[in-house]
Amino acid sequence: MRVPFYDIKSQYDELQQPLDEAVHAVLSSGSYSMGQNHNLFEQELAALHQVKHGIAVNSGTDALRIIMDAAQIGRGDEVITSAFTFVASVETIVQTGATPVFVDIDPATFNIDPKLIEAAITPRTKAIQPIHLFGQLADVAAIGSLAEKHGLSVIEDAAQAISSTYQCVPSGNFGIGAAFSFYITKNLGAAGDAGLILTNDDEIAAACRSIRVHGMGRERYYYDHIGYTSRMDEIQAAILRVKLTKLQEWNQRRAEFADIYRERLANAAVMLPKVSSGNNHTYHQFSIRSERRDALQAHLKDRGIDSMIYYPVPIHFHEPYRGFGSGPGSLPETEKAAKEILNLPMHPHLSSEQVEYVASAIVEF
Repeated sequence: MRVPFYDIKSQYDELQQPLDEAVHAVLSSGSYSMGQNHNLFEQELAALHQVKHGIAVNSGTDALRIIMDAAQIGRGDEVITSAFTFVASVETIVQTGATPVFVDIDPATFNIDPKLIEAAITPRTKAIQPIHLFGQLADVAAIGSLAEKHGLSVIEDAAQAISSTYQCVPSGNFGIGAAFSFYITKNLGAAGDAGLILTNDDEIAAACRSIRVHGMGRERYYYDHIGYTSRMDEIQAAILRVKLTKLQEWNQRRAEFADIYRERLANAAVMLPKVSSGNNHTYHQFSIRSERRDALQAHLKDRGIDSMIYYPVPIHFHEPYRGFGSGPGSLPETEKAAKEILNLPMHPHLSSEQVEYVASAIVEF
């Protein structure tokens, strides 16, 4: 049996007619930038996450950078975050001139360990950036308490956590702003790059709206900030609005497949992902751990099963970022997770039979 890691084409097959109609409607309208779909998508995402402001941008990376600029994070500042992540989480900090300060992860959730954050706070610390990895929120209660105690901002990297919640409160409500990605492989994916900022802070929202369009304010060709070109294309917004109607159904399928994995692998010699108390997990990824990860991955490949490693090398091991870490051994749980993690096929267009087959192959190994 063949089990692909992703199946983007099946999303299009499921929604072909409304997607085609939405794209053709944009093309025939002549309104290709920041039009009706763009504005409605901002409103719909803000409503889904119970947040005041949605600001659509070109990518999740841009969303992070623009929030940091709006929060005036820059040279001399420090931002506490995790090295177990996609590089965008860290490169955007460095691009502002600020310094990323790495804190180790909870090995059961892969998210930043809040018990280690306070020791990393210095007089230069300006923000904490929790990364809601793989579809589950970091410990936002503990992180929020620390931020309040020390007068720090919280910026949520929610690129993988659309519609994820803590105690029924969605991501985007636990800091000054949250960055979301709609890259093609996400739970809600565009036909290319797209991102969005959510915030309840009126001043941050106004600054983000300005910065995404060259720093322009309400009046055209008058500039309030140094900005970027980071508009979400109208076609991408139209596509995302169609797919948004299926998001909860698709997330439910992911949850059902996660239940199969958990049941079938309960007694296997692998570590299953933990769901923290109060959290719902939207399973952007289903990540197991094995001390024989590489052999297991080869075994799955021999049986036609795709798998991926997110992330094989911690950020502080990469040449451009070595100067921000303390070298091998400084983040033991991060470094160990990078050697053991294996991400299994997890998308809404799998079949139960495929998931059972993957689980059986792991048990066989």
